Amino acid sequence: MKHALAHFTGTPTKAFVSGTLATIAVQSSTATTVTLIGFVSAGLISFSQAIGVLIGASLGNTATGWIVATLGLKVNLGFHTLPLIGIGALVKLLAKGRLADLGIAMTGFGLMFLGLEILQHGMHGAAQVFDFTSLPSGGFWATVITMLVGLALTAILQSSTAAIATTLTALHAQVINFDQAAAVVVGAAIGTTLTGIVVTAGGTIHARRTALAYVLFNTATGTIAIVLLPAFLRIIAMLEVRAGLDAGTTSLAAFHTMFISVGVLLFLPFAAQFSRLIERILPAHGEATTQLLDASLLAIPAVALEASQRALEQAMSGLLNMFEEMLLGQSTTTHKGRLQAAILPLDDIYSFVTRIELPAADTIPAAQRVAQLHAIDHLIRFRGRLSELAQARVVLATSDYLWALKSSQEMIQLARRGVERRGIEGDLESIESHARFLSARSLEMRHAALQEGEASSEGAARITLQLTDNFRWIERNANHIWRICHYLNQGCSRRAQRTDAKQSSAPDEVVAT
Repeated sequence: MKHALAHFTGTPTKAFVSGTLATIAVQSSTATTVTLIGFVSAGLISFSQAIGVLIGASLGNTATGWIVATLGLKVNLGFHTLPLIGIGALVKLLAKGRLADLGIAMTGFGLMFLGLEILQHGMHGAAQVFDFTSLPSGGFWATVITMLVGLALTAILQSSTAAIATTLTALHAQVINFDQAAAVVVGAAIGTTLTGIVVTAGGTIHARRTALAYVLFNTATGTIAIVLLPAFLRIIAMLEVRAGLDAGTTSLAAFHTMFISVGVLLFLPFAAQFSRLIERILPAHGEATTQLLDASLLAIPAVALEASQRALEQAMSGLLNMFEEMLLGQSTTTHKGRLQAAILPLDDIYSFVTRIELPAADTIPAAQRVAQLHAIDHLIRFRGRLSELAQARVVLATSDYLWALKSSQEMIQLARRGVERRGIEGDLESIESHARFLSARSLEMRHAALQEGEASSEGAARITLQLTDNFRWIERNANHIWRICHYLNQGCSRRAQRTDAKQSSAPDEVVAT
């Protein structure tokens, strides 16, 4: 599912197909949308790509109705799926990895059909306790009230799949009529968005936008279905006569697919415009770095690590920009405030990374997290060095530091290029070479400055000490940049896997920091 959503969402159509297939596979639009919110928050896919996936999730959710209507209610699978449940549970207990996941899937499908059989028996008993025929029927407002019942049912069950299965079972048991069942299904389609709202409460701007888009699409589609319900019912009746569509539950599944398809046809061609509308309704505010860190991502460790990785890369990019400005002698007045503001994002990233709970047996995510914590440590130290320079008001764009200026700028460009293309591995060797050159050259310049200042006056001695401090500052900054790049490279999942396989260790320090 992760690969399908992350790699096949290049166009609205591809995103729509990915969302549809993913929802059919997991039998839950809620699972797709909640996971999608995590991917958008982590920056794995853009918000405009997510629109297509959301629309596809709504259509994919109609597959459950077809499974229940054509198979679950017409074939007594409850008894026959008991062995499937037992085998699946046994596989889960005895196997590991993907085979254990397959056991969970087998048990889940078995329980779904067993649950349908229990629902069928339960509906006959429920009809004696509660008169479903008392639900309003006929007229626009009666339809709206029945739709709200479906919305409330989905809110209680926290699953439109369960609400639709219950409605189909009630219709199959002739507890409610077709018009009422159709209104309940519309309410379930709208109610399924409530889980996304709950998940994004207090979340990032990306999460709130994704949830709002899902709410608006399903609400608009449901409203169209209620307004045009008589027309939809006439079409269903015509299909029953001319196309041989089975009346009852199969027709209800067809109705569900039909009105969602109308919403797809209306929204999908305008996915880009729809995403821009959502962005205008919920404009981005606050620190861009921390906007990636949504607490809901902690439920998916791999996505959470990706979000923290991207946040670290953004923090690194901001500090590199300030470092380059200082090297060129630009005013340090504004840098003080920017450096002070950089403390909070780094603290937030550290707090987020330490809250990620990883499986004990999975060594690759553990290696990623350790690498990210090392990167945070060096980013904090790097920020501290920049702060020292801003307070000292030292201008480095002079003849005394030309040797360092060129090499430092090349390091910055290499590091920035690696962050922008999200692949710093190819430039690590060059960055290390610059760091070692600056370390060796800085040591030489410090010794030379101290020897020249031995017989100087007291005022000249202060200048000499200032020079040696500046040389040491250049050396340590170069070391921090190299080390940050090294750990950011290790923090990427595809590289953490190779690092873990090789059992490689961190590079030696150029100097003590």
